[in-house]
Order: sequence, then structure tokens, then C-alpha cells
Amino acid sequence: MFCYKYNDNFLFSFYEYDFTKVDVSELITADKVYFLGKLPLLKSRECFIVNSISELFSSEENIDLLNESNYQYDVIDFIKYKIAQRRLVYINTNYPNWSKLLKYNLSKKFRINVIGLGDVGGTLLIGLRLLGSDVVQSIGIYDRNKEKVDRWIYEINQIYSPFSDFEYPKVNSIDIDEIFDCDVFVFCVSAGVPELGEKGDVRMLQFEGNSNIIMQYAKMARQKKFKGIFAVVSDPVDLLCKVAYLESNKDNNNSYDFEGLSSSQIIGFGLGVMNARAIFYSNEIEGAENYSIEGRVFGPHGQGIIVANSIKNYDDNVSVRLTAKVKNANLDVRKTGYKPYIAPALSSGALSIISMLKGEWFYGSTFLAGVFFGCKIRYLEGFIEIEKSDIPPQLMERIRKSYNDLEVIL
Repeated sequence: MFCYKYNDNFLFSFYEYDFTKVDVSELITADKVYFLGKLPLLKSRECFIVNSISELFSSEENIDLLNESNYQYDVIDFIKYKIAQRRLVYINTNYPNWSKLLKYNLSKKFRINVIGLGDVGGTLLIGLRLLGSDVVQSIGIYDRNKEKVDRWIYEINQIYSPFSDFEYPKVNSIDIDEIFDCDVFVFCVSAGVPELGEKGDVRMLQFEGNSNIIMQYAKMARQKKFKGIFAVVSDPVDLLCKVAYLESNKDNNNSYDFEGLSSSQIIGFGLGVMNARAIFYSNEIEGAENYSIEGRVFGPHGQGIIVANSIKNYDDNVSVRLTAKVKNANLDVRKTGYKPYIAPALSSGALSIISMLKGEWFYGSTFLAGVFFGCKIRYLEGFIEIEKSDIPPQLMERIRKSYNDLEVIL
């Protein structure tokens, strides 16, 4: 094992680098330590919080990383301690610009820009204004329709509690060239939501139009050298995340140079409502009553969603039934004559974004083995941690199939 100091950061690796070598004692007393490893380009994460010793010894990534490894590795105690404290970060040096990942300025309060003020964007904005004061400094809003922006500036800034000195985040309009002047960019733009009665997977029907739009913003993020979170709320969330990642990292010759958004900067916000729907329907199915405490959701926001009634006492039959309910929940709303957007905008959008900014666990889509895949994650000082669990074999097979189906699409 080699120990280094590089630009005031403490690092160690099983590979030798041309950096200043230091004694391991300096790493022991350091607040945060980085491990320099090598994993395949475009098939692995650029950086992540290490929560399992096995991650230091892996030569590739696959969806099984969601499963807790029981294999015992012989490492010195300080590594175990840093992992337990979540103060060890993996940096994948196969990516050419890996050193930029060491630079992170933690904000006490975050500047958020919301792009797209349709049903979802407007409702999400309400949630951030009402609930985000602890972590949100300001909210900028942009839409191609200037009248929408003007309307929301009037309406949203007239929301106050009576006889209270409670400070809500200020909402202001921004120009197109200011949209990446923020800590969190929230993409709520849509080329159009399918009409009621439209056949097929409603989310996938939006893919072509929305992917063309997000490409433009991803390239703009590259030009602006955006360092914040690129939050995707529009459907299909998981696929749009990957489009944004790939397009932002292409040069003028359409070759990957990885000068754009890092995989850890892009997070999809679509799974929160699937968890909320699972809670809603869990009381209708015998055996699913403990879902809100023990259950989990995995996979994409839509077809391929996996619901587990319990991570501790998994029942495949109960879980499959609950999955069907959750997968078709948006159709239940459409049968009432309305398009479903309130719960997604709040459960997947505002509430999950606020949890992310607080460093709390939430459901989001993050880059895993070449695919943006939904699971329980948290965002700690610029890096993402993925929950690992002792996943039952039947459930792992369902998760694996969902991952494989996503992988072949894009």
C-alpha cells in the first residue's frame, strides 16, 4: 500500500503514483482520505463513498454491488475506521480528469435553479419554498414562456405564514445564461406529457422529445463547467440521466473526453414517489403492512420498478403484487380524468431534493455499472453513498433483470 499527499489531500492506493509519499500516520489523523483505484471507463463510477472493504479490491462494477459482501479482507484498522465513519472516498483514476473530484466546496445553504414551470416544475417549486428553508438559500426559475415565470414570481413570493418571522427562500427569475449559476440545477422540462388514454408506457413515450432537450442543457453544463448537482425530474428519469452524462462528456468530434459532468453530479429524482405509492398500497396487501419500515424500491421510475415488501423478511409473492400496484398507480390517477403530477413533484422532487441537501437517505437514480439505476442513496459532502443490504436471492434476481433491461435500452 502506498500513501500520498497531493494538493493538501491524503491518498492511498495499491498502485504507485508520482506523488509525494507520506507515512500512514498522516492518513490516520486526516479528516477525509481518498483511495485511488482503477475501474473500467463508462462501466463504473468516477467516485463514491466507500461503505464496504470489498470495494477497494474490485476490478469491475456490476449490479451486485447493492448486495452486502460477507468476504473478509485483511486491511489495517485505520481503513476500517474511515469506512465506518464514511470518511473514505474512492476515486477512479482511469477517468482522465479524476483530480477535479478532489475539489468540493460545501455550502451551508444551496442555491437551486428550477428549469421548466409546468405542472411538475410548479408543484416542486411550491414544495421547495415551503419546506426547504433549512437548506435552500434561494430558488431561481426559468421557463421559455416568460408569462409563466412572471406569474410564479408573483404567486410564490406571496406565500407567508401570518404573524411569523419565518424566512422562506427567495424566488427570483433568471435568464438562460444564468441557469447554471447555482449549486443544484433541477431539470423539469418536458416536450409534452401524453394525453389521457394514450397507450403504452407513458414515461417512455416522452423519451425522444425530452432526450433532445436534455442534450442541449447537458452540453451547456459542459460549456459552463458546472460543478453542482444536475437533478433530473422529467421522464423517463433514468434514461435522461444517462443521456445527460454521455452528451456532456463528448467533444466536438463526438469522442468521450470526460470534460463534462461527472457521473456523481447527475442524480435522477423519480423513485421517491414509487416508494410513497408502495407505502400507500401496502395496507391493501396482507404481508406488506411493514413496508414503510422494512421495504425498499429499486430500479427505474416506471416499467422495471422492483418493490420489496421487506428487506428482512422478504416475501416474493407479496412483493410482486405490491410491485404491480405501484407500477400502475399513475394509471389509477389517469382513470380519474387527471394527469398524475402532484405526488411525483413532491415525493420524488421537492422532498427528495431536500433530503439530499441535508445528507439524509433518499431514493434516487445514480450511476451503477454503466446504468443510472434507482436505489436508496445519500449525498455526503459532494459524494454519493449507496446502501448495501443482505439482499435475498429471489429479490436480487428481480433487481438484476431490471438492471439488464435498462442496460440494453441505452
